[in-house]
Order: sequence, then structure tokens, then C-alpha cells
Amino acid sequence: MSTVLITGGTGLIGKAVTKALLERNHHIIILSRNGGDNQRSVANLSYAKWNIEEQTIDKDAIAKADYIIHLAGAGVADKRWTKKRKQEIVSSRVKGGELLVRALKENANNVKAIISSSAIGWYGPDPVIPNPRPFTEDDPARDDFVGQTCKKWEQSLEPVNKMNKRLVTLRTGIVLSNDGGALAEFKKPLKFGTAAILGNGKQIISWIHIDDLVRLYITAIEDENMNGVYNAVSPNPVSNKQLTLQLAKISRGKFFIPIYVPSFILKWVMGELSIEVLKSATVSCDKVHYKGFTFLYPSIEAALTALK
Repeated sequence: MSTVLITGGTGLIGKAVTKALLERNHHIIILSRNGGDNQRSVANLSYAKWNIEEQTIDKDAIAKADYIIHLAGAGVADKRWTKKRKQEIVSSRVKGGELLVRALKENANNVKAIISSSAIGWYGPDPVIPNPRPFTEDDPARDDFVGQTCKKWEQSLEPVNKMNKRLVTLRTGIVLSNDGGALAEFKKPLKFGTAAILGNGKQIISWIHIDDLVRLYITAIEDENMNGVYNAVSPNPVSNKQLTLQLAKISRGKFFIPIYVPSFILKWVMGELSIEVLKSATVSCDKVHYKGFTFLYPSIEAALTALK
């Protein structure tokens, strides 16, 4: 089977993708700063070192790889957006991409394709709610921090197109998983019997179940005709209110109280990051549909029930 080199392999998406590829008997090499020190031994799984700040990478790992999945990047929602944190968010993505490109240029390799993560933060807010024309892959990047970060992120890997290798970029929406990420935050208030609707609750969330996202990464490896940018979102985006209430019903039946968290409180607590939390973004998945991809969890009801 193929050897897949993964950056960001210890993150939410990376762990899920690694598990799925190992189950398909692929060989996995995870790039990490410590080279997998103190990691338990797993069949077909190994580690190699890279250092984004120092721009160093294990040449043998590049030589062994048939495919690269690039997921590495500082968490956008992990901390308040200080000036320093913004620099970390951008540089971790851009310098990581630049390091991979240089390694591919300077070292003999048999890499057939690079599948890179990006985000629907590329797009701006919906002009109206509901948005009659969801954002598509052809829409330009928003001229704000997240939009321009995504643009620089994607541009860092564009030289791959001139190396006779496929480059697939998945602009990912809100990932729903029981292993962390946004869903854990939505669940926290429910422990106290409250369903916290953010702002007015009308903002649209374009989401995807972790299993469907993993299947998209695998499809991007296996389908040689898949090239370019694709939105990794479900076919049925929902409002923040719809998602919150559906999750509450599944988790607690009728035993919860809906509350609205005013926008000004979110801005006070989260700072500039609150812009993304309150932003409505209706994003189309038509392009992956046209490729023949079928979602296991096309509706929020099906996704949240599966994650119960």
C-alpha cells in the first residue's frame, strides 16, 4: 500500500485521518517537532522530525512518501487573537507549506499528490441571511485576517502545481466530532441544562461530520482526477440556533432551557475572535457532489445523532 506523510497528525483531523488510513493498511509517517518521542509503537506508523521555525525536515520521510496530507497549523480558536497569536496562526501555516515545497524541490521523491487543509474562513460573511447564493470555490478571499490567512496558506503550496503533482485543497467548515473541536464547546452549557444560542442565532454554520471529512481526504488521495480547491462542508448548513437546539434535544430531550448569549458579551470575552463565531457563512459543497462524493451525514440531525 501507499506511504502517506502527514503534518498535523496529532490534531483532531490528523488523528482521525491516520486511524482510517491505517485501517486501510497504508503506511503512515507523521511529521512532528519531536519526531514521535515517547509515542507508543503502532504497526505501519512511524514518526519523523520537522521544524517549521528552523525550516528543517527529514529528507528520508520525503523520499518515502507517495502522498502528503498537510494539516499543520496553530489553532485559530484556541486563544484570543493577540498580535503575537495572529503571527503564530499565519506563520505556522505559511512556513509549513513553504517548507514542504522546498523539500519537494530539493529532494528526489515519488510524491504523487499533496492534499492540504484550508478553511471556509476564506469567504466573508453572507451578504444577507438566508443567503440565496452560497459561496463557491470561485469566490475571492475576504479582505480580513482569516480570509487573508487562508489565501497565504493556499498560496504557500501553489508551486506544487508546477512539479507535475496533484494539489488538492479542502476548505473545511466547522468539524463535528466527539474528540474535540467545536462540538465540545457547544456541549458545555448543556451540562447545566442550558442551550446557549450565540448572538441572535441566525448566523449560518457550514459544518461537516468528522467521518465525512476523513472520507474526503481519502477520496482526494485515491481519485487521480481530483485536483484544485473543494469546499469540505455538508450539503445542509444550519443556523446556530438550529444546531444548538437540535443538539440539546438529542442530548437532554425536553430538559433544557434555551438562552441567548448577547453579542456584546461574546465580544468582551473573546475579543476579535468573536467575529468568526458570530459570522454567517453559507458555503456550497456542489463541487464535491459533482465529483460523485456522497455524504454519510448530510443533515445535522443525522450527524448529531451519530455523535450522541
